[in-house]
Amino acid sequence: MKRSSLYGMGCVTGLVIVLFARSAATAQDSAQYTPQYSNGTHLVLPKDYRQWVFLSSGIGMTYSGTPGENPPFENVFVNAAAHQEFLKTGTWPDKTILLLEIRKSESKVSINKAGRVQSNVQAIEAHVKDSSHSTDSGGWAFYGFPAGGALGRPFEKTADCFSCHQQNGATDTTFVQFYPTLVEAAKAHGTYNETEHK
Repeated sequence: MKRSSLYGMGCVTGLVIVLFARSAATAQDSAQYTPQYSNGTHLVLPKDYRQWVFLSSGIGMTYSGTPGENPPFENVFVNAAAHQEFLKTGTWPDKTILLLEIRKSESKVSINKAGRVQSNVQAIEAHVKDSSHSTDSGGWAFYGFPAGGALGRPFEKTADCFSCHQQNGATDTTFVQFYPTLVEAAKAHGTYNETEHK
């Protein structure tokens, strides 16, 4: 009986070690993730981006006009290594990937009587700082993924998002003003620019 119990404990211990090692490896892979490209131009969507650091979620955000009847949710994630560096320095390092996941919103789902919840992904956009792929705009580039798409097409340099981020980004052309967990770090390092409601 003793031998059986010890054998069982050994299996459990071994399983815990294996699971811990896999978890650590996954965390390390996520922290060290760098942008991957197809044909040197299209950004490959990271499969595990939802395991990255979650920065914020907005609903019905618009920079002009008013939101529609079913305003979308916008969830923002960033790769772990970039997040750690931002907390230390107040700026984004090269190879930063900010992913914007746009989801439909719905009401009266299941037992919910009011308010809105998230549903299907409509699109994904990425804001990537990679000096090896973008020699202007501070190394930043934008990519758009269609719903269910695994490859992000680069935005033209004339796209409005470039000038908008340049003029209104609180830190390093990014909308840190909408990421409450990062505002304090940016201000502490003197990299935060106050933006006004216009």
